[in-house]
Amino acid sequence: MARTAQGTITIMGCEIPITNPDKPLWPEAGITKAIYLEKLALLAPYLLKYCRNRLLTVIRWPHGIHGKFFYQKNAPVPRPEYISTYRDGDIEYIVLNELPQLLWLGNQAALEFHPSLHNVGSILPREWIIDLDPTLEIEPRIMEAASLVDDVLRSLGIASVAKTSGATGVQIIVPIHQGITFDELRSVGHLVGRYVTEKHPKLFTIERLKKDRGTCIYFDYLQHYAGKTIAAPYTPRARAGATVSTPLTWAEVRQNVSPLDYHLLNIEERLGKLGDLLDSLPPQPLEPIIRQLKK
Repeated sequence: MARTAQGTITIMGCEIPITNPDKPLWPEAGITKAIYLEKLALLAPYLLKYCRNRLLTVIRWPHGIHGKFFYQKNAPVPRPEYISTYRDGDIEYIVLNELPQLLWLGNQAALEFHPSLHNVGSILPREWIIDLDPTLEIEPRIMEAASLVDDVLRSLGIASVAKTSGATGVQIIVPIHQGITFDELRSVGHLVGRYVTEKHPKLFTIERLKKDRGTCIYFDYLQHYAGKTIAAPYTPRARAGATVSTPLTWAEVRQNVSPLDYHLLNIEERLGKLGDLLDSLPPQPLEPIIRQLKK
């Protein structure tokens, strides 16, 4: 049983309460809250980059990954003054910009971070994301599917980075020039999704309803619009292996790596060797494709 403890740490002039540091959050991996907070601090330069200035949804597991969980969109009250928020409609979202906010959420047992696909106050996408979502609980073909999508994108002159969702899926991320709309990205997504589905009908589907997908991997282009969220690059996931949503090289994808290979206990070493793979890719020339689709 975790012992009850109460204390504070000071980061960037902000006092962050730390409670129950010995509480197991990922028991199988031996990760307590104290270890989790250390790993979050190491991930912060990478994770914060993809949460900053976006509307944040977190998923909290107060008693670890085998306990009850809940989604939190509204910033809790009371909260410290250093917690930044932004009201969008009826929801007062946390905007995760700095390390003290991240560690405060970590102490609240926020184990997953799901930012909006757009900046606060904007309805324009920050990037283009294709979500490959397995229908099967165990899907050994997911990296093959990602590789085939990459082949199509490359044929269109588009470079991308695949990342594990940290669960069972893979997301393919394409940096874009600002000004492109969600509708325009969905039109390009529909083009690519129909092509891979027609070419590989036993592997891909664009059927939204799970009951109509058979055993195929869902090529999800429809969920990419304002108001939706996605697991941030480098967010931990509440899975037994303490997996982390991790950008991959295409060589790794073609070697059929497992999403289970990347987790809180080894992500620091990986980042030290490879850095942020997403950061090195410039905005891609989607505009000519969009113009052609509008004709």
